[in-house]
Amino acid sequence: QVQLVESGGGLVQAGGSLRLSCAASGRAISRYRMGWFRQAPGKEREFVATISWRGGSTYYTDSVKGRFTISRDNAKNTVYLQMNSLKPEDTAVYFCTLGGVFSGSGSYRPDYWGQGAQVTVSS
Repeated sequence: QVQLVESGGGLVQAGGSLRLSCAASGRAISRYRMGWFRQAPGKEREFVATISWRGGSTYYTDSVKGRFTISRDNAKNTVYLQMNSLKPEDTAVYFCTLGGVFSGSGSYRPDYWGQGAQVTVSS
């Protein structure tokens, strides 16, 4: 019954920006941790960012710190990932997630996943 739908992906040149949105339905996100993961072709899925249910705590993988910002609008049941200063190595399918306990990226296992949005960064 939970659906997470990502939007806002596309093609951008290196140094450019994109904002991904994740619209949730079937369940209010206001009491759940939300997150973003990504998977590049031939690579393992990797953690990108997460945000607590109140939005007061965020955590990012080192490679995106200072460039990406996760945020949420519980009234709109939506989570965002603002991506600035994009690099070709950011090219991946980005997945929105709901739920799970975060005590470190290695043990973070969200309960629900979106189907992904393609982000392609050209050099």
